[in-house]
Amino acid sequence: MVISIRLALLLAGAGWAADPTAGKAALAPRLASEPKTVDLTVYNSGQALIREERSIALAKGENRVQVPDIPATIDATSLHFASLTDPASVRVLEQNYQYDLVSQAKLLEKYLGKTVEFMREDPATRRETPVAGRILAVGNPDAGGKARPNAGMVAEINGKIELDPAGRLSLPALPEGLILKPQLEWMINSGREGEQKVEISYLAGGLSWSCDYVALLAQGDDKLDLTGWVTLSNLSGTAFRDAGLKLVAGDVHQVQPVSEGYAEARVMMKAAAAPEPQFQQKDLFEYKLYSLKRRTDLGGAETKQIELVSAMNASARKMLVYDGMDQSWRYWLNNPGYRGQQTFGEQGNAKVGVYVAFRNDEKSGLGIPLPKGKIRVYKKDDDGKEQFVGEDLLDHTPKDEEVRLYLGNAFDVVGQRAQTDFKNLAFNRGVEETVQIKVRNHKKDAAEVMIYEHPWRWNEWSILKSDATYEKMDQSTIRFPVKIAPDKEKTVTYTIRYSW
Repeated sequence: MVISIRLALLLAGAGWAADPTAGKAALAPRLASEPKTVDLTVYNSGQALIREERSIALAKGENRVQVPDIPATIDATSLHFASLTDPASVRVLEQNYQYDLVSQAKLLEKYLGKTVEFMREDPATRRETPVAGRILAVGNPDAGGKARPNAGMVAEINGKIELDPAGRLSLPALPEGLILKPQLEWMINSGREGEQKVEISYLAGGLSWSCDYVALLAQGDDKLDLTGWVTLSNLSGTAFRDAGLKLVAGDVHQVQPVSEGYAEARVMMKAAAAPEPQFQQKDLFEYKLYSLKRRTDLGGAETKQIELVSAMNASARKMLVYDGMDQSWRYWLNNPGYRGQQTFGEQGNAKVGVYVAFRNDEKSGLGIPLPKGKIRVYKKDDDGKEQFVGEDLLDHTPKDEEVRLYLGNAFDVVGQRAQTDFKNLAFNRGVEETVQIKVRNHKKDAAEVMIYEHPWRWNEWSILKSDATYEKMDQSTIRFPVKIAPDKEKTVTYTIRYSW
């Protein structure tokens, strides 16, 4: 299989009127060198931009050039070629991506109708003897559950037709057209003879990166150590040696992604201090670019982890949040058909969420845009052993923004929410609702809890009375900060009026 891309603009500029491939088969192929330099820019979407510098010895006129060791996942339509030595003298006339790789099935198809040898063992001498035969039909080695390489094959041997012929099949040579690795082949017209240094760049799938973070909470939950690790996965089918590495974080739009869904292997790493960051962060368009300050190797079918960021003793705070209203309120927000029904809003839950928050700023030892990824949080127990206390997903986070992690639900702090009064206003122009919230603290220490409420019935509302201080966060969120003594209960009651 060959993908052939005619570069029409180049042909027109060169004044070609005839088929430039005429006589192509007569040209002996010239092999491009191994990459002199390789640079990778890997995106969140599972693809990478690969830039290579190679050298090619060209004759004057037409040249047939083969470029080996190309990723099997290349998007051939994205390839760009440029001569760095003499751009004006070199033109690409035709570009082919060849990926008809050797396999057992393809080898047998190439030898269909041809004579081959079956190596059969002589029972008397226990030695293999070649027996000539002609393949009439190609079989399937897995047909019928048979564990034989010739299962399903039909062959003519010694004038007889044999089904599933016995013997080890021996082929004389590799058929023309099959290659061991994917490669590019160009028809190049050069204005002069000599070596040309060229740059090629292309997009390829199978290269992906993700970010994983590990945080260690201090005993008082007021400090944490954070380490971020970049996980690189290479399933492109080729290896990259001594490569420059850049990572792009952000939601880059693609009309038709080259490839998606490649498996990512993630390895848990323990947080450790790093005196100097390995990546330098800069802006790229509306995205973030992370450049590794050194070159690295990325083998085929390999997963590699590199430390991205490290912070020690960053300021943190633990938060207890009670959001007791059944989240189904979101579906009925400002819905005229349900705004006046008493039963909506009566349902509640008892769980109090546990959060850990910190700021992504220089004061905390961070202050760089954090790529999205999973954060796993640990804390040492009384024996000094690290224990896993929860994890959350971090979205792309700019510097100087707060990171808030949901780690689970509190065991000894519970909430209770109830609607204690409800009435319709005159002429059905609104409703008044009284809500009572109780939070019980069974811990040995005082607990600070943030109670969240959501006026959901209509966008015109006001709090008529409340026995606790509250803050309006937005049109559908208010919160009550409360502090509860050990083994005590705190009650918050408020009345809200909706008007329509």
